[in-house]
Amino acid sequence: MNIYVGNLSFNLTEDDLRTAFQAFGTVEKAAIITDKMSGQSRGFGFVEMPNKDEAIKAIESLNGKDLKGRNIKVNEAQPRPAGGGGRGGFGGGRRF
Repeated sequence: MNIYVGNLSFNLTEDDLRTAFQAFGTVEKAAIITDKMSGQSRGFGFVEMPNKDEAIKAIESLNGKDLKGRNIKVNEAQPRPAGGGGRGGFGGGRRF
């Protein structure tokens, strides 16, 4: 099960995230999403747990709990919507 983890402290590491979830079972992957330009944490990440029962227990136990000074938000990750939101392009038919 893929788990979304939000409101992360900017100094939290992927190892810290993995350790928090390993208390509830096997963690296949733990990733913190970073800004492509600066490399700075964007304050959220994802944890992959292969056992659904362990993942649900982790979500129930960790949602709203303090992790490195921030109350994290934890829930089942939702798939990204298709289409990307319609952003982009060169803007309003201007000539270059």
